[in-house]
Amino acid sequence: MAPTAGQEEVPVGKNIVQKIIDAHYVAGDKKPGKEVAVRIDQTLTQDATGTMAYLQFEAMGVPRVKTEKSVSYVDHNTLQEGFENADDHLYLQTVAAKHGIFYSRAGNGICHQVHVERFGAPGKTMLGSDSHTPTGGGIGMMAIGAGGLDVAVAMAGGPFYMTYPNVVKVNLTGKLQPWVAAKDVILKLLEILTTKGNVGSIVEYGGDGVETLSVPERATITNMGAELGVTTSIFPSDKVTKAFLKAQSREEAWVKLKADASAKYDRVIDIDLSTLEPMVAMPHSPDNVKRVKEIAGKKVHQVLVGSCTNASYKDITTLARILKDRTISPSVSFGVAAGSRQVLQMAAKESSIATLVSAGARILETACGFCIGAGQAPPSGGVSVRTNNRNFEGRSGTKDAGIFLVSAETAAACALKGEMADPRDVATELGIAYPEVKVPKKFHIDDSMVLAPAAEGVAIEVRRGPNIGKPPESAPLPEAIRGAVTLKVGDKITTDHIMPAGARLKYRSNIAKYAEFVFEGVDPTFSKRSLENKAKGVHNVIVGGLSYGQGSSREHAAICPSHLGIRAVITKSFERIHSANLINFGIVPFLFADETDYDKIAQGDQVEIPNVREAIRKGAKLKARNVTKGFDFDVTHSLTGRQIDIILAGGRLAYTKEKGSF
Repeated sequence: MAPTAGQEEVPVGKNIVQKIIDAHYVAGDKKPGKEVAVRIDQTLTQDATGTMAYLQFEAMGVPRVKTEKSVSYVDHNTLQEGFENADDHLYLQTVAAKHGIFYSRAGNGICHQVHVERFGAPGKTMLGSDSHTPTGGGIGMMAIGAGGLDVAVAMAGGPFYMTYPNVVKVNLTGKLQPWVAAKDVILKLLEILTTKGNVGSIVEYGGDGVETLSVPERATITNMGAELGVTTSIFPSDKVTKAFLKAQSREEAWVKLKADASAKYDRVIDIDLSTLEPMVAMPHSPDNVKRVKEIAGKKVHQVLVGSCTNASYKDITTLARILKDRTISPSVSFGVAAGSRQVLQMAAKESSIATLVSAGARILETACGFCIGAGQAPPSGGVSVRTNNRNFEGRSGTKDAGIFLVSAETAAACALKGEMADPRDVATELGIAYPEVKVPKKFHIDDSMVLAPAAEGVAIEVRRGPNIGKPPESAPLPEAIRGAVTLKVGDKITTDHIMPAGARLKYRSNIAKYAEFVFEGVDPTFSKRSLENKAKGVHNVIVGGLSYGQGSSREHAAICPSHLGIRAVITKSFERIHSANLINFGIVPFLFADETDYDKIAQGDQVEIPNVREAIRKGAKLKARNVTKGFDFDVTHSLTGRQIDIILAGGRLAYTKEKGSF
């Protein structure tokens, strides 16, 4: 409404997201849905994605990283089976030393938790080659997960291109009741928003309830925001943030950060913390949410506490206090992994580790471990209760197992009972008082396992084992796509479906070898058939349903299909990171203009998109033809002009060399 005569127009305030983007703006149109480029302050990588990221960084010829802080973590593939992982770690350590990157050794902890503890800072931007990088939003960072190539570009001084977001405010009121945890907050939001339809949005938390949540609790919430499919999630930076950073001896990193009172949002969701109950995500999706009470009594075979979601000092200490002087059910295999060396050291000094061992726990390595299927596979047909963030089919290492995601409090209750159990009921039955665990006023500080880079100009030899190859480059987009639907899949295909983790991750630096396992769990013949088509000059096309490319930011889910000759993926919808990765490696992400056309196409059909280079440039809608069945159908794309140039060049590395810039 326009002001009346004599009135001054009150300017619309800014939300936190707008403030950070404005402070880091480089180029683009600051309107929702448009592309905008932002400057990146910090980066992180982990070993499953880092090797390829640094190979790509080396290929750019930049001698030192140009970010304020870049950290390389080893936290995924710490199990040494064969020489491949050990060689990758030596490469990561030496390339970090040479190029100005801090190196967090295996055993120092999970990248997201360690970064929040020791490096993250409110108001900063961060790009990480892991989809759970939004954990940093717990301390007020705009922390975004991306493919390794995007992170390499940021380290080289290039901007990050993103869709200017719609901002969803989650207004928190009230206070969590005993035995209800931060995990239950994000599970409630997943119940509301689901994992689909949130691409291009950022979640910003606000309301009086925010101040009742500690930084580790906030980090749990922003961590699993990745499952929503949003770009990132963020909390204000307030007195709680300041106290946390002071306890980490990093008070100088604190800045106040809050939304203006008149800030506008595209949607507001109200959650009363005091009304929440213990929740559980059922197999095989984080948004398949129920109240724990609804499935109470279901037999449990395994309980695992850890991951970047729920392995903080508060989580581990709470778990230990619940289990003190008690023993877990003999029918349960029980494992606990602290999220960082800091937490492990404090838990050891305070006897929490001894308490857990006495209760029947196996103390696991401070690493991602079971969350990514690296060890602790449950029994066949088993029920595994876990505090991590994903429960995709087969991700645990046992395809027919059911993974149930819960809080540390609920996990403790299930371990004691040997069945699904609401922790409130178990507390009443066993006479357990709720442990009110506060964030310490002083954390134990020991950064000896973080190696600073060598001084500029110091000669460092980068160690390259025989499994470490070169970053691949695909050929420019052909004039026409003529080929076969090599694979047709359904909805919610994850990057774990496309590119299995677990035992296969050790081949991540050897693209030709790793590509042998693309879609291994969906169709073991896929890789072989794709290579046969490629050898014949036949283009490979994948057809998929809704939310194609959920989950991990693992760019190998694009690199390896590109190696196999995949030129296009046609789906009903894509998830953000995977779509960007496809573009980076020269695969065109097309959408069905009419989703019913999906049902008319079968695996093996011959398809054709004529004049594809010219057609992509001319407009967002292209004509495709199912040659086998003799009908035409329309496909669309949402590529920006910059992305079109990348696709035409055959990927971002080729584009960068061609343009001589980012």
